[in-house]
Amino acid sequence: MKKLIVFDLDGTLAESKGVIDVEMATLFSQLLSLVKVAVISGGDWPQFDIQLLSKLTKNTFLDNLTILPTSGTKFYMYSGAWIKKYSEDFTVEEKEKIYYALNETMKQVDFKVDQVWGEIIEDRGSQVTFSALGQSAPIEAKKQWDPDFKKRQKMKAILDKMIPEFAVNIGGTTSVDITNHGIDKAYGIQKLRDILGIPLVDMLFVGDAIFPGGNDYSAKEVGVKTIMVKNPDETKRVMETLIALLGNE
Repeated sequence: MKKLIVFDLDGTLAESKGVIDVEMATLFSQLLSLVKVAVISGGDWPQFDIQLLSKLTKNTFLDNLTILPTSGTKFYMYSGAWIKKYSEDFTVEEKEKIYYALNETMKQVDFKVDQVWGEIIEDRGSQVTFSALGQSAPIEAKKQWDPDFKKRQKMKAILDKMIPEFAVNIGGTTSVDITNHGIDKAYGIQKLRDILGIPLVDMLFVGDAIFPGGNDYSAKEVGVKTIMVKNPDETKRVMETLIALLGNE
């Protein structure tokens, strides 16, 4: 059995920008009591706190949990309190170039939207994220905007040419994540290996975007065993199986 289970957050543990439900919190806590767990997502630390950590009980085995915000460009471990191990942020000049490229790309694709909720482009320090309907858009609106990923694949193709020095990945339900090359979930997984001392062969990654261009795909490319899920309900069934297997060891 694996020694570290790594999860994506949005679309895997919770709906996009939503909080985990009671059943997920219970299963997540049970899994933490049996094995080390890590969560990697394009969201920044506050999103993890709202979506995941706030719903876990005080007696959860947090020492077994590692949090990697912004696609693995930040790294938090728990030792009585959450401690940030590293954060690899963009320079001001890099952010300006990315913002310009995103604004020009939006002009070219000209995707019509009736309403936006919050900022469309968000500075997450070590990552810049485009969210087509805004950061606070309701989940139902998000699901309808680009269910087949074609709109964001068109954006990615343009951005890849405009800013080839950066990595552009499709994430969440309406978002495109931009990081430095090599700073993605594979990078985060390799950091987990180096810091926790767990070989890649002893890890399992669970995510909803394990396909070329998806922001979970690098986990597969780095050589970690992966399970692709469609939504949090499928993740729950995976977790139930893992808990049963680990409990029988």
